[in-house]
Amino acid sequence: MMDAHKLDCEAAESDCRFIVQSEDEGEAIKLARTHMHEVHGREVGDDELREEYLQVV
Repeated sequence: MMDAHKLDCEAAESDCRFIVQSEDEGEAIKLARTHMHEVHGREVGDDELREEYLQVV
């Protein structure tokens, strides 16, 4: 079984219940970055997402 990469937006924005999970780290980061930009108006870099928000489950 492959590891999944998960981002729970509630960790970054307490009022948001968005969750993305994918076996493809690049896809998870792309979806999370797009969500943060479109919904929260924040530009978040890939490294910040990996270090601060992305979990391997």
